[in-house]
Amino acid sequence: MKKIEYNAHKNVICQQLKKIRIAAGMSQSQTAAKMQTMGINIDQQMISKIENDNRIVTDYELACFCRIFNVKEKDLLKDFYDNRYE
Repeated sequence: MKKIEYNAHKNVICQQLKKIRIAAGMSQSQTAAKMQTMGINIDQQMISKIENDNRIVTDYELACFCRIFNVKEKDLLKDFYDNRYE
């Protein structure tokens, strides 16, 4: 199976997701529980892997994170747009 990476990163939202989650006062477990109510099969360990850049993020997961934290996609993609992944 081909590894999917972008400049040696599994995802480009890891740092912003963690910042936004903490600012919202939510734990990784609470975030996973909210995602599960939206039909996303994810647990606390998967959230940890995303935040530590050890797991890819699908487009529908990105959309659900945005809904949970009431942010725009560009907010989670800030580091990418600021060229921190080049």
